[in-house]
Order: sequence, then structure tokens, then C-alpha cells
Amino acid sequence: MRRRHLLGALLLTPVLTACFASSGDDSPSAANDGSRLRVALAFPPAENLSPYGADATLLSRLGVTEGLTALDANGAAAPALAESWRRENGRTWLFTLREATFQDGSEVTPTAVAAALTHAAEAKPAPAALSGVTLTAEAAGNAVRITTKAADPVLPLRLSSPNLAVFAAKAYSAGKVDPVGTATGPFELTKVTGSTSAALARFDDYWGGRAQAPGVDARFIADGTARANALRTGQVDIAESIPVAQAATLDKGTLEETATTRTTSLQLNTGSGPFKDPKLRAAAREAIDGSALVKGVFEGYADPGAGIYGPAVTWAEGKRVAPSGRAAAGRPDGTAVTLATYDNRPELPEIAQVLQQQLQKAGFKVSLVVREYSRLESDALAGKFDAVIGARNSLVDTGDPVGVLASDYTCDGGYNLARLCDRKVDRAVAEADAVTDTEERQDAVMRAEAAILGTDAVVPLAHQRIITGVATDVRGVLLDPYERTLVGTGTRR
Repeated sequence: MRRRHLLGALLLTPVLTACFASSGDDSPSAANDGSRLRVALAFPPAENLSPYGADATLLSRLGVTEGLTALDANGAAAPALAESWRRENGRTWLFTLREATFQDGSEVTPTAVAAALTHAAEAKPAPAALSGVTLTAEAAGNAVRITTKAADPVLPLRLSSPNLAVFAAKAYSAGKVDPVGTATGPFELTKVTGSTSAALARFDDYWGGRAQAPGVDARFIADGTARANALRTGQVDIAESIPVAQAATLDKGTLEETATTRTTSLQLNTGSGPFKDPKLRAAAREAIDGSALVKGVFEGYADPGAGIYGPAVTWAEGKRVAPSGRAAAGRPDGTAVTLATYDNRPELPEIAQVLQQQLQKAGFKVSLVVREYSRLESDALAGKFDAVIGARNSLVDTGDPVGVLASDYTCDGGYNLARLCDRKVDRAVAEADAVTDTEERQDAVMRAEAAILGTDAVVPLAHQRIITGVATDVRGVLLDPYERTLVGTGTRR
């Protein structure tokens, strides 16, 4: 087994662990075994912890997985399993690997990495990070050569996605991926108990340094009040997504507020049902008052919805383009619609109730469906609801602002809850994706956002700030605006 390079670990660990860490001494210490961390997560596994769907961030937040790159505090690509990279030509990049070991004891080789990326590229449905992208990967000495069908100027950002985590060969069989003991992160998944809990052990051969905590006990607690109570009573050390209504009941010293790139939106089904009519979509948009949601539901822990990208995407507001081509609002005249949401984020059912009242006042007849996310996702993607309220991190899939547009609003998008298929939108997204220069790409992204908003397929409601509950004796929690990380090498009690 190859051992990690000490110098590489000392240089890289701050990039990956310090950017989003809370205050305190977070440097890894092999001598401090500490206590096992007890973590409450809001979302139970919905897809058997497959890295190719929404469960990917569960694995990255628990420190189980990583890819060739990571995102730094400024949203730029930073080294992870790849210590460096260069662009060879318009469609080909070469990623040089560091010495690292999989949790099953096998080496992270170019052949293994190429195979892992090939599995992701062939997955059905395609991972959100690869929406609209075709790539091939092959070993090249101590590097991996990745070629895309079309030029992809943001490939290093794309490879930071939790969807593209790298696993050992034994993880892959029959089209599935088993993350238990096969990833590369500082914590090894050792046991998964259905959708209720998971156990993790420290992976002592992690290339980035030995974690301070000896392990993690994760509980999946969909109910926000129950998560807050678990923190209050000392049953857990870290509780993600504390409900706004519960924040006032907790010790202020245990609350960490983080501005995120997450936007809560109303997705209207453009493929079938009443909202296939753009005039009724316009009527729904005009009926909604986002400021009432910010004040009444979020109690100030959010900003009114300005677009797909909110204030945490710092460049967006100055580049925003007004939507054009919107249909004139029609008359609902008692049109019946089904509005669905999930209760893993406790503010969403409250938002649904407010929207139900606002839409009914405008003349719609609204019935509500509220489920746990894992029981809602497949029906939502299949278009079985007329409207869905969801909270979506606009940069979580790739770190590239084009990514969420391609996956959520194009004809071939893998997470298209609005079932939008519009030639103008597809063209605008494709044009943005073709731009290499950062400033010009951002300008093109905002033009694409305007094209999407012009269809009224989505109504941005609020841009959230996430509240994380952290016990006062815990240090080194990774508070990340992209919501990809939570527990790392420096997280400890």
C-alpha cells in the first residue's frame, strides 16, 4: 500500500478543511482520538446512497467521498485526488493524481479513476453534474486524460461534484455503486441501517491527514423539530438545517448561520396539466408574494426571491437581466391544481400553506401533498404534480452556474421538475455553456436565467440562510455555502 506524501497533505489540508471551518484550532492531530461525532442529517437516503443522485451530498457531507477536485471558498476548483491539471486542447484535459489509497486498501490509480468516471458517464439517468456532457477517461501514466465530446471550459469545476466521487473497483457491480468501505475520504462508511442511521470509522490512511474524531454516528432525522430537540438534549453534536421556528428555543451559542446558494422555488409543471398553459403560469406568478414568505415563514433568515441565483452568488445581482416574453396572466376560474412539497425542510410545508392561500385568493383551487423527500422525488420527476416547492442549491452539482440550468430547465435535464422543454431556453443554456471567459460566461448565464424566468416555469420564492446546530464543545465543523461539506479531518469534540 502506498503511503501518502506528508508534504502534500500538509499543503493541501488547509485548502479543503479550513475554507469553511468554524473558529477554533482545526489542524489534524494524530495524537488526539477525541470522541465519536454524533450527527443528525435532514435527508434520509433516497437512492440507496448512490453517488449519482441526491444522496451524493450525504456522502460528501459525512467526509466519505471526494473527487478529483474540490471547491475552495471562492468557488474555484482546488486540488483533491488530482494534485494538478492542465488543458491539452479544446476538448482534452490531463489530471495528475496524488498518491492516495481507497478505503478497501487498494491504490488510487489512473486506471481505477478512469473506470470510476466511465461508470458515472454511463449511469442512467445521467448524474446532474454530467447533464448534457459526454466524456471519456483513460489512464495516462500517473494521470488521467479526460476528453469531452464538446469543449468544456469548466471541467475542473465539474469534477468537484459529489456526483463524480471516485470509488474502488469493488464498489461497482450490476450498474450500482456500493460506497461502504470503497471511497477515499477521511471517514469510511461501515454500516448503513436502512434510512435511519449510518456508522463511519476513521480512515487512518487518508492522504489528507488522520481525522481527529475516531468516527461518526449519523442519524437521518427528517423532522426538523426532532433534530433541534436532539441537539438540545445532547443526543447529537451537530444538527443540520435547524428550522427557523426552533432557532429561538436553542442556545444562541449553538447556532451557526450560513449564507448559501440555495433558493426555494415553485416549479410549475409545463409538460402536462393546467400549468401547461403559460397564461395560468403567469397568473400563479402574479399571485405569489415572496416578501410575505421571508417575513412570516423564514423570520428574516432569507431574502426575497430575485432569480435562480441569490445574494450568495455575489456576481449575479449586478448582471441580472429582466425576463422578457412572459405571457399575460389568464383567469384561473377555479382551476384545480395539486401542489407538492417535502417536510425534510420544515419551512417548506409552511410555505406550501401560504402559497395555497395566495393561489386560492387568485382563483385557483389548491390541494396539498406533503411527503418525506425520498417518497416524493420519483413522482415529482415523473410530473405527477402540477407544482412542486423545493429548495435547490444552484451551485451544488458542479460549482458552475450553468450546471443547474442544464439539469433543471433543459429538455434533457436530469432534474427537470418543471418538465420544461423550450428551444429558446435550451439555446441560451447551450450558448452560456460554450463561453470560456469567466466574466462573459456569467453574463451568458444571466441571459439564460432571464430566458427561463420568461417561461414562468419557475417562480423563485426566497434565498435561504441555513442554520446549523453545533454543540459548544465541537470544533471544526465545515460550514459551506455550497452545502457539500460538514464533517472533515479537523471536526472534533
